[in-house]
Amino acid sequence: MTQREVLQRYRGSMLGIVWSFILPLVMLAVYMFVFSVVFKTRWGLEQENDLQFGVILFSGLIVHALFTECLTRAPGLITSNVQLVKKVVFPLEILPLITLCSALFHFVVSLIVLVVFMLIAGFTIPSTAILVPIVLAPLVLLTLGMNWFLASLGVYLRDVSQMVGVVATILLFMSPIFFPISRIPEKWQVFIYMNPLTTIVIELRKVLMWGELPDWQSLGIYSLVGLLSLLFGYWWFGRTRRGFADVI
Repeated sequence: MTQREVLQRYRGSMLGIVWSFILPLVMLAVYMFVFSVVFKTRWGLEQENDLQFGVILFSGLIVHALFTECLTRAPGLITSNVQLVKKVVFPLEILPLITLCSALFHFVVSLIVLVVFMLIAGFTIPSTAILVPIVLAPLVLLTLGMNWFLASLGVYLRDVSQMVGVVATILLFMSPIFFPISRIPEKWQVFIYMNPLTTIVIELRKVLMWGELPDWQSLGIYSLVGLLSLLFGYWWFGRTRRGFADVI
C-alpha cells in the first residue's frame, strides 16, 4: 500500500517517479535564489558561497517537508477512504502509517539530492552521517502519533485540515531553517525550541554537515515525548474509530 501511495501521486505524468527527484531540486533552487541572492542571507561560514548556503537551507527544508506532509494529509485520511471505513475487517490504523512511509520515501530521495549537492558545494561527508536515522527516529515517533490523532480528529472536526495548513507554515518560519538559532535573542530561543522541528534540524546538521555528535540528552527527551505521542495517538484512534462509519 505504501508503494501504491507513492506511485499514485505521479500516475499519469510523463516523468512518473522521476518527479520525486525533480521537485526537491526545484525547491532547493527557488529557496537558494530568494534567500542567498535576493535577500543576501548568510549562515556565517568562512568563505561561504550561495551553494553552501543553499545546502544548509535544504537540510532543514527536508525535515519540515517530512513532518508537514504527514500532518497536512492526516486530517483527511479517513474521510477520503470511506470504502475502507465500511469494511470492518480493514485495519484503519495503518492508513497514517502508510502516509508516514510515503513521506519517508520522499525524505530519502531528498536526502540523496542533499548529499550530492553537499559534495558539489565542497562539504565532506563525515563519519557521523551514519547517525542520521537515530536523529530522525524521535521525529518519526512523534509524527506517527500525531498522524493517528489528527486522522481521527479530522473525521469529527473538518476544520482541522485548514488549521494544520496554517500551523505548517508557522513551523517553517519559526524553526532554524533559514537562520542559525544563535541569531535569536536568548530570551526568545525557548519559543523556537518549542517547535518540534528545531531540535531535529539542529541535530541533523550536526551529524550530517558539521561532523559533530548529537546532543544525546536532547534526543533522549525528544524520544520520550515522541513515544508518549505515539502511545496517546494510537489509544485515541482506537477509542474514536468506532464512530467513524456513523459520522462519515
